[in-house]
Amino acid sequence: MSLPAMSEISCISTGPAHSVAVVGGGISGLAAAYKLKSNGLSVTVFETEERPGGKIRSRSQDGFIWDEGANTMTESEMCVGKLIDDLGLREMQQFPISQGKRYISRNGIPEMVPSNPMALMSSKFLSTKSKLQVVLEPFIWKKTAAKVSDVYSEESVGHFFQRHFGKEVVDFVIDPILAGSSAGDPESLSMRHVFPEIWDLEKKYGSVLIGAIWSKILSKKGKNVANKTTGKEKVQHGSFSFQGGMQTLVDKLCSQLDDESLKLRSKVLSLSYYNDEISHKWSISYSSHLDNQKQQFLDQSFDAVIMTAPINIVQDMEFKKGGHPFILDFLPKVNYLPLSVLVTSFKKRNVKRPLEGFGVLVPSREQENGLKTLGTLFSSMMFPDRAPSDQHLYTTFIGGSRNRELAGASLDELKQVVISDLQRLLGVEGHPTFVKHFQWKNAFPLYGYDYGLVLDGINKMEETLPGFFYAGNHRDGLAVGKAIASGCKAAEHVVTYLCSSTNKNMK
Repeated sequence: MSLPAMSEISCISTGPAHSVAVVGGGISGLAAAYKLKSNGLSVTVFETEERPGGKIRSRSQDGFIWDEGANTMTESEMCVGKLIDDLGLREMQQFPISQGKRYISRNGIPEMVPSNPMALMSSKFLSTKSKLQVVLEPFIWKKTAAKVSDVYSEESVGHFFQRHFGKEVVDFVIDPILAGSSAGDPESLSMRHVFPEIWDLEKKYGSVLIGAIWSKILSKKGKNVANKTTGKEKVQHGSFSFQGGMQTLVDKLCSQLDDESLKLRSKVLSLSYYNDEISHKWSISYSSHLDNQKQQFLDQSFDAVIMTAPINIVQDMEFKKGGHPFILDFLPKVNYLPLSVLVTSFKKRNVKRPLEGFGVLVPSREQENGLKTLGTLFSSMMFPDRAPSDQHLYTTFIGGSRNRELAGASLDELKQVVISDLQRLLGVEGHPTFVKHFQWKNAFPLYGYDYGLVLDGINKMEETLPGFFYAGNHRDGLAVGKAIASGCKAAEHVVTYLCSSTNKNMK
């Protein structure tokens, strides 16, 4: 992703002062606000909750540190690395110990996932039949078969990977990965929306494996050129967090904004676009709950708007254009997946089969063996400073599309489910010494077959409403890095838009 051209930055800095509203103080909104402010723009972030960060939330108590939302992120998007550098967070990064050791449960037993193709072929993780199908994939799906993507334009993730690698790979690799990353399942999720890069690889190369190899080669060459050009040293790859948890990133971004720029407990009620011969403006009406004060209803004008609130929240807002109602009836309903997070700790002596590594994922098929959770992160194995030295800290996820009702179960029921699964997987004994629970009723938007209608609706809003831009995990992917990149991209669009508007007004 490219930065705004110097002419655009010059245009913004030399023209009249511009102001931008960012609706939503999650990671996309905060990244967008930081990018805008770096370009010399006045920014105001509106956040309904009393704390920013969205689904990034770290807590600490009694020597424990845990995350109630995203636990790690990656640096696969270039703008993420630049943001970390600009914020001076390199020294605060934490990389999990033995993060290459990841497990998937089979028959109630955690089995280590092979880290490379050679290890896969020599392991017993997959049957001989499935290994053969993986080996033959480049020959079966030659480039001449690339048009198949057009035939299966609304294909599920499960069907796509079953075509290429077989059902066992779907059941014991793809299924648990989806549960751990999006709380979804292979049959409910759309391939072209969940894995657009892999979808495109099939279109271009036919074989997913051949496409992945070429993609890696080309990406490595591009990064080497970029590093030589900038003189930047290579960064460590893989998942990471920060000292103190993922909240550290949020806090650092917020430190770049003053109290006037970050309006917490401020709910946007309506957005109105109006234009005349002199200016094009947005008016935002919002309610604000200040400490020890009654609710206030306020209005504020801006030159542009970046919307990062979830679509279901946007649909509750009132929009106007030129004094007339702008009805959002073209925006379809978005389905959301619920998730419960249960953090538990056990004395080390009471964990009979502790595993070193990142965590263990539980395939849907393992429900036949009595396992009900989606997976568990080995929090203190990854980051030893997250728990007292005599304790093992675990973060377990329950619910998703696999078991929506269980996500909303009582704490007692969730504890029983989690302890039962950890007894089976890790040999824990007794009751946990520490328990914390948090429920996300709308944890993730479901990228289903009809999700293209949601994206079409977002595009229509941007095309119809001048100076309006959308960012967040409803558009560009669910991962933290994707959300950050989405916010930065929207900020670049705003800079280009404002520069264009300024040039028109100067003519």
